[in-house]
Amino acid sequence: MPVEISGFSIFVIAAVVLAVVLVFMGAKTVPQGMEYTIERFGRYTRTLAPGLNLIVPMLDRIGVKMNMMETVLDVPSQEVITKDNALLQVDGVVFHQVLDAAKAAYEVKDLERALLNLTMTNIRTVMGSMDLDELLSKRDRINHQLLTVVDDATAPWGLKVTRIEIKDITPPKDLVESMGRQMKAERDKRATILIAEGDRQAEILRSEGEKQAAILAAEGRREAAFKDAEAREREAEAEAKATQVVSDAISSGNIQAINYFVAQRYIEALGRFADSPNQKMFFMPVDAAGVMGAIGGIAELVREAVGGNSGGGGSAGPWRRGPSEDGS
Repeated sequence: MPVEISGFSIFVIAAVVLAVVLVFMGAKTVPQGMEYTIERFGRYTRTLAPGLNLIVPMLDRIGVKMNMMETVLDVPSQEVITKDNALLQVDGVVFHQVLDAAKAAYEVKDLERALLNLTMTNIRTVMGSMDLDELLSKRDRINHQLLTVVDDATAPWGLKVTRIEIKDITPPKDLVESMGRQMKAERDKRATILIAEGDRQAEILRSEGEKQAAILAAEGRREAAFKDAEAREREAEAEAKATQVVSDAISSGNIQAINYFVAQRYIEALGRFADSPNQKMFFMPVDAAGVMGAIGGIAELVREAVGGNSGGGGSAGPWRRGPSEDGS
């Protein structure tokens, strides 16, 4: 038996279906790392964050789906003329992140293309104001200047440039060869300077060593002269004392003291003459009896000294032989 559906029932069913459709149309899921802009009648109203969001169906629509993650943008190779007119091929890379989806969507058209052109223009500006040597040795400075300029320029777009790096700087082949020759010449120059500096330092040290050696030698000679003078002084004092003793002995009537003094000088002269390397044989045109008498005088002095120490000076004994016994 057919079931009749009234017009009211049809209306209710249609309303429920429409409500379900509208709910499905108004529910929007935004993935992590993305943000959606919402437009109502073509005008921006709000931004949907990651997760489940509801919009007004038929009135609201999704405008731009914006990636909020940090993104890498390659800068293609381009020609750059340096301050000293060197032609180079330069490329790089830009790291950027969208902080404000609405500004990135509505403040600039084609965000990545705008960022790329801005970066390439500033690369030519910054590197064109520097010499070739600065470009090759100061990349950190170039990167810092580029980052400061580009980041300030893109701030109104809701964009944050986190890093700009110059990847390759390629000079022409002839310039590379010229740089190689210049580097070799510079190294040869530094090597020559270092060798000359080493030779100069060696000469200075050698001169200082010779100076110190001369000073030490002079001090040694001075010390030796002081010692020699002191020795001669003491020898002179001893000689003076011996002469004084002999003089006292002579003044007291002891003739043997004269014989001792003369014999000592006589024997010393003969000893020096005999030690001479140029004399191997010599004649003695001297009186042997006089020499023996002088030696006898020495013996007499020894006897008297021994006798005096023993207490009074007794007879010398049968061994004594004075000069008078020899007939001298």
